[in-house]
Amino acid sequence: MRTALVTAVAGAAVAFLLGLLTFGVQATVHPHDVPLAVVAPPPIAEKVRSADSAEVDIRVVSADEARNLLADKEVYGVLEIAPGQATIRLNPAVNPSGTQVAQQVLTGVAQGAGLPVRIDAQAPTAAERTAPLAASALLWVGGMIAGLLFVVLKGSRLRWLSALTTAVLVTGSTAGLLAWWGVTFDAEALTFLLAVAVSFALLQAGLFKHLGIRAMGILGLLYLMAPAVAGQVPELLNPAYKAVLWSWTPFRFSAEGLRSLMYDGSVSTEWWVFGGLALVGLVLLLAGKKAQPDRADGVVDVGVDETDGLPRAEHQHTA
Repeated sequence: MRTALVTAVAGAAVAFLLGLLTFGVQATVHPHDVPLAVVAPPPIAEKVRSADSAEVDIRVVSADEARNLLADKEVYGVLEIAPGQATIRLNPAVNPSGTQVAQQVLTGVAQGAGLPVRIDAQAPTAAERTAPLAASALLWVGGMIAGLLFVVLKGSRLRWLSALTTAVLVTGSTAGLLAWWGVTFDAEALTFLLAVAVSFALLQAGLFKHLGIRAMGILGLLYLMAPAVAGQVPELLNPAYKAVLWSWTPFRFSAEGLRSLMYDGSVSTEWWVFGGLALVGLVLLLAGKKAQPDRADGVVDVGVDETDGLPRAEHQHTA
């Protein structure tokens, strides 16, 4: 009875936790302070300012400043208003969830002014929109499965070599899959992809070394919850999810960095993030002893009673 109750409660608790950390992110999405820029003559600029609300943060700026803000991804879209024409400019290096909101809001502003709208933006394909987050998830899964198999197969030596080899092979397979979808990377993007894979694999190998198969409780949960958070811009997330999950998840940095590199952008913070993760993984691999099995002698008690006429498993090895 006790076992039945404990397992039932555990199942319900895990379902609640996973729902809270995954589907809860999507269920609570709502825009707040989405950064946008507008270039307009003074009379129209005043009307645009009146359209500002808690959902959007509209800045009226010069044309040059607006384009710089868009290139730096400080705004998700720019509306340039000229006599008889409105142009919406978008940056494909911005998370698609952000550009979608920007286009909808700015289109409404232009239509409210009675102007026809023209969209000036490179339209990413479905594969290009999917690639950054998909690549991040695949690199994580590849390293996680390799680390798990190393534990299951009772590997004891050269764990670091296994991690590095995994990173190279998973990077190649991921790049090949994306190329099949029509998404190709230049040398810098491929190098970044490899750096992400190495940092993931080393960190996971370090956790598996110290926690054994129990590391799956951490790594699996991260895999389930991170894509839901990393797939959104912070201005669409509930503040609690933004602070607790989005602010630190490595999937966010890998997806944003790869998306920037796909469109001739540059990354800086991301290199430091994954360099730090790789360093933590190396420290874990070099420090301490590996996780020990539950039974020091590795003997499994199969529960055979002496009344059955057979001896129970002993705790000593026989010669």
